[in-house]
Amino acid sequence: MATPPKTHRPDALTMEVVELIGDVVARFYADYEEAAGEHALTGPQARLLSLLSVEPLPMRKLAHKLKCEPSNVTGIVDRLESRGLVERRPDPADRRVKVAAATEEGLSVARDLREGLHFAREPLAGLSAEERSSLRDLLRRMLAG
Repeated sequence: MATPPKTHRPDALTMEVVELIGDVVARFYADYEEAAGEHALTGPQARLLSLLSVEPLPMRKLAHKLKCEPSNVTGIVDRLESRGLVERRPDPADRRVKVAAATEEGLSVARDLREGLHFAREPLAGLSAEERSSLRDLLRRMLAG
């Protein structure tokens, strides 16, 4: 019978970094929720609008990116569409598929949301360009692994 692999206990520094990342994520989400609230949006509505400000996406891809069920995405898109922030369009690659796309007003709100995120922007501005580049590169490495 094979012996189970030994579990490696993280060192104190690793645990401190994990806790700091958790704190950053919590503060980011709180800031995001506040920015969303200023536009009478929920956090999920704001996140979906932010995704659509980059490119139109099919519902399934939105659900995957938001880590939720496609039926939830449909409801979020419905509410944003009723406010004129999002519209459904045929996918140019496959006209049987509909994509959600931000309207001009939706793009404007998404831009305001990004500009309203003070927590991340202000401390990052206090870092040098070299420090921001290093942080970006380290975060990319973490996400790639």
